[in-house]
Amino acid sequence: MSRLRGRSQNRESPESCPEDPGAAFPPKHFGAAKARSRLVGLLLAFVTLLVYLPAARNGFVVYDDGIYVSENHMVQNGLTWAGVEWAFTTGHASNWHPLTWLSHMLDCELFGLNAGAHHVVNVLFHTLNVVLLFGLLFRLTGALWPAAFVTALFAWHPLHVESVAWISERKDVLSTCFALLSLLAYTRYAQARSSVERRASSADTSLGPRPSTLDFFLTLLFFALGLMAKPMLVTLPFVMLLLDYWPIQRFNHSTIPRLVLEKWPFFLLVAASCVVTYLVQRHGEAVMTLQQFPLNLRLENALISYERYLLNMVWPSGLAVLYPLPNHLSWIHSMAALAVAVLGVISWLTWQVRRQCPYLLVGWLWFLGTLVPVIGVVQVGSAALADRYTYFPLVGIFIAVAFGVSDLTNRWPVPKSAVAVTAGMVLAACLVLTENQLRFWRDSESLFAHALAVTTDNPNARIDYGVALEQQGRFPEALAEYREALRLSPENVQAQYNIGNVLDKMGRPEVARPELVKAVQLDPNLPSSHASLGAVLVELGRFDEAMGQFTEALRLDPNHSGTHFDLGKAQLKQGRDAEAIDEFRAALRLDPDNFQILAYIAHVLAADENAQIRDGKTALALAAKANQLAGGAQPFVLDVLAMAYAEAGRFDEAQQAAQDAFDLATAAKMTRLEPLQQRLQLYRNHQPWRESFLATNAPPAEIQNR
Repeated sequence: MSRLRGRSQNRESPESCPEDPGAAFPPKHFGAAKARSRLVGLLLAFVTLLVYLPAARNGFVVYDDGIYVSENHMVQNGLTWAGVEWAFTTGHASNWHPLTWLSHMLDCELFGLNAGAHHVVNVLFHTLNVVLLFGLLFRLTGALWPAAFVTALFAWHPLHVESVAWISERKDVLSTCFALLSLLAYTRYAQARSSVERRASSADTSLGPRPSTLDFFLTLLFFALGLMAKPMLVTLPFVMLLLDYWPIQRFNHSTIPRLVLEKWPFFLLVAASCVVTYLVQRHGEAVMTLQQFPLNLRLENALISYERYLLNMVWPSGLAVLYPLPNHLSWIHSMAALAVAVLGVISWLTWQVRRQCPYLLVGWLWFLGTLVPVIGVVQVGSAALADRYTYFPLVGIFIAVAFGVSDLTNRWPVPKSAVAVTAGMVLAACLVLTENQLRFWRDSESLFAHALAVTTDNPNARIDYGVALEQQGRFPEALAEYREALRLSPENVQAQYNIGNVLDKMGRPEVARPELVKAVQLDPNLPSSHASLGAVLVELGRFDEAMGQFTEALRLDPNHSGTHFDLGKAQLKQGRDAEAIDEFRAALRLDPDNFQILAYIAHVLAADENAQIRDGKTALALAAKANQLAGGAQPFVLDVLAMAYAEAGRFDEAQQAAQDAFDLATAAKMTRLEPLQQRLQLYRNHQPWRESFLATNAPPAEIQNR
């Protein structure tokens, strides 16, 4: 690695170094290496793209991707004025991050639900962050190879796979992009300010660069945008203060209070972001109470997490998407004591050598400080730690390591070739491990099977693994996972709820009912439990009880389209067709692009034996929209479209749609297609299809559910 340019010739006073990056603007060695730095930056970006592009083959996962994209109809509608308003006012997913929502909306506008394209955008943001980080470090220090090594570790370390390969973690790569842009603008401003302060203190009247108000404004703007992508960036003003200390070295010529006061607009934004984030997360019931997880355990887990992050950085083995909170008190107490010792020793050492090696203190405090918002003192969710939280904080450790090694080679006769070979081996190991870690993100089953393989007593990972199995129709296996999760966490309402739901899907509503009753008892304020229990009661013919559950579900969440839809179907079974249509319309207002809801309403309006309910024109419009949204590939939608054509008297088109539905169903090897053939014959005879929903004379389930 190249010589550390900012290191003092006088070890007792690094501030006196004439080649310090803050001493000139730009440093005198900056221009000579600039051309070479461009090539290095391009190489870093190219390798990063090459490593992460396999993520383009990955799909959505069951962990949060539905909340953020694949089941979020507001996001799926793309960039609309209603969507923009929603992004800035919603607390959905227990976060306020409007720019993250807008970025997902733009993806849907451009690519629809092509998961691979969403992944590629994440990869592009990560690659951009690589270029920005390298540019920032090179501008700050002028040290080409240490800056490149830090950037390569950031780009290729397996701990960062989660932030890049997970669509829902767009907020991480997006917020870091704005953070780096903010630090770049701040560096331009602070280096110019440092030059002015240095000349003023030495009575130097020579002309030099002046600090730009535009740079300061851009720093503040990018910081605000970063907070609107992910509020974890609240510690960025402290990072600016660290850079003031080293390598810009403004502490020589400005007092600390003056440097802090300079950043008052940033701290004002920090305060606002903290308040908004806490209120949103508390309203979303994402913040655990002290009764659920006491303060002493939070502090101990925070200390252990710091230690585990360091260990995973050095030895990234057994990485998982979910790490459960520790539940063995004796273990957590002893590990916390060890963590205090480790962190205390490192902190003491970095403080002792702060004059000779200021980069060690800066890197260490960067790591400790930027993790504070997510270290678990305010416990959000039930994870002990998360790989994604290290995306920006580990830059501090990488700085300490890279510049420390560079300094060591200058202080001691260490062969530079040996250092280069060692650095190459470390980066090669990172590339191999990152490629291996990426494989686990190809689908939900792989992701959570791996998490269960490398962790113990992990009920939430079991639940998500069960959901992945359930989506594949592997209901008995999913049920076993849910039951195991409930054994590990007896009060886990999600596991209890999923047990009831999967039993109902297995055709066992009488067994599902008591399980859903338990879910309601565990959390009476969960609307989905009431709605699912209501649907099961309808199957059992217990309509009065079902109506009570639907009513309670709508009281708790009046804007859930699925509850209105299920209530409407229940009313149909009771012969209350007009009331059912009102509920269907309410569902459609809330979820206008749900092709299943559209098709079902069209079915009723086209085929109901009650002439006062039928509306062929509306049925045809809804069925056509449903077919367009389904891409013309769903047999049951084409079946409904044929019913609507027949009701409108367009029998030739009805025959064609019904024939298309039959062909698709046959190709998919569906069974019980006789009712579809019967309807096709009716259309040939210029007769529409009629049915009584009270008698549940609906098309076969095999067609409806595909």
